[in-house]
Amino acid sequence: MADQSKGVYFISDAHLGSGPDWPRRRDTLVELISSLAPRASHLYVLGDLFDFWFEYRHAVPKGHFQVLRALADLVASGVPIDYFGGNHDFWCGSYLEQEVGLIVHQQPAVVTHQGRRLFLAHGDGIASGDRAYKLLKAVLRHPWAIALYRMVHPDLGIPLAYRVSKTSRVHSLPIEVLLDRYGRHLVAPRFAAGDDAVVIGHVHSPIHLRDPQGRDFLILGDWLENFTYIRLEQGVFYLERFVPGGACERIEPAPWSPPDR
Repeated sequence: MADQSKGVYFISDAHLGSGPDWPRRRDTLVELISSLAPRASHLYVLGDLFDFWFEYRHAVPKGHFQVLRALADLVASGVPIDYFGGNHDFWCGSYLEQEVGLIVHQQPAVVTHQGRRLFLAHGDGIASGDRAYKLLKAVLRHPWAIALYRMVHPDLGIPLAYRVSKTSRVHSLPIEVLLDRYGRHLVAPRFAAGDDAVVIGHVHSPIHLRDPQGRDFLILGDWLENFTYIRLEQGVFYLERFVPGGACERIEPAPWSPPDR
């Protein structure tokens, strides 16, 4: 049984491997992960930890050993880590499970911690609209697509994927439009189903909204510019910005009512 005195932590959207400064971002993320062993009961990674991740049969993208070792060490310390594939790293699987010890999810999940029922997802393709993307997502995740990509040599396939991934980190819709879509087509139905918190990544804008009933909608932000993570402690969510050295800056929740479905 999880230690209820310890926090549950959530991170997403580090996009490791992207941009010339990504080793610095990796080191900062490793600092956070390495600090969690004595104070975390669980860690959830809600996708796009890597800007690209694909498991060939005998190769994986290089450059990520430090963060993978930090995750493996955290698992070895007794902290479970659940990993939700994002739109950049949904081709993850057996390596992360067998070699690192992560619990890998390819679909959203409902979990319970500290008396809170949480709906967790990366956040791509679960609101209304964007039918073309949803179709592309289904095609790319098909076993045949995975088998075909494995036929491309890693020295060609991995650099190509990094170049393509740059285009999918740009959100063309204003945040107000995205929040309305998520509110109508994700948060309101999940609250109606009995969940009292919805936590997603993907959007890269850290947001914490709380309705009059005390239910929370949180968007994690990213580890590109915001360096934000979420902590659930004694049933209360905190959205925080990490500062090297262990300090944090809290982003306070804003009052909000989900729009009608």
